[in-house]
Amino acid sequence: MTPAVTPAVIPTMSQPAVTTATSQPTTTPHVTSAPQIAITPQATITSQPAVTPRMTAAPQPTTAPTPPPGPEAGTRQARLFTNGRWQPEKVRVPRSGSGRYRVVPGQARPPRGKGKVVRYIVEVERGLPFDREEFALQVHRILNDPRGWGFRFHRVSRGPVDIRVSLSSPAMTDRRCLPLRTLGLLSCWNGGRAVINAMRWNEGAPGYRGDVASYREYVISHEVGHGLGHGHVSCPGRGRRAPVMLQQTKSLHGCRPNPWPFPERGPRALG
Repeated sequence: MTPAVTPAVIPTMSQPAVTTATSQPTTTPHVTSAPQIAITPQATITSQPAVTPRMTAAPQPTTAPTPPPGPEAGTRQARLFTNGRWQPEKVRVPRSGSGRYRVVPGQARPPRGKGKVVRYIVEVERGLPFDREEFALQVHRILNDPRGWGFRFHRVSRGPVDIRVSLSSPAMTDRRCLPLRTLGLLSCWNGGRAVINAMRWNEGAPGYRGDVASYREYVISHEVGHGLGHGHVSCPGRGRRAPVMLQQTKSLHGCRPNPWPFPERGPRALG
């Protein structure tokens, strides 16, 4: 569960994206998008809250998505190859980190186009065994993939932002997601922040069958999706592709795993 924009609250079993945690005006937990990025607290754990108008993005050109880095591109890349993809190396994730975030410095500009620009910050809890810059690169790639939400995401390190993407230890996730109950297992959207559980970032979820690389795309897409105003949905039918806003961390409910909001915009699909 992975269990702008106006704050929304939602955990993900992860189950991200555009329900998980960041601060804003008081609103009831909820989920979806509109010209002005409306963020309403949403959660990736409990029943469906009320849904606000969805942000409608301009159609993106159908271009080949940027492939994730191969094993030679980072220090934490493993030799494992699952579902046709290189998989990240497993590390030991502590139950708790320092309890403080460090913002990844610098910026990453959005791709060219006419879509609405969404400003966001990436932060990583101190004490986690992940490279901050590498995490920020992956988040930026995922958010700006042609199969993503269709907005132009601009990473910054200061100033006003619509969304915060925060890699957090299980203990920090539980605190940041309150009053949602993530139990050290889920991610969530809460208070303007996509709280990404580092344990899930490291291990993935059972439904992805060892394909951690694809699960990472899912949890970012799902939790940020909450920040863009989207709520949880159900599996449309056994054997069908799971919608990205299905709580895939908890269960696929008979659907096939899918990490993308608009998988038809790219050549590759799971299953």
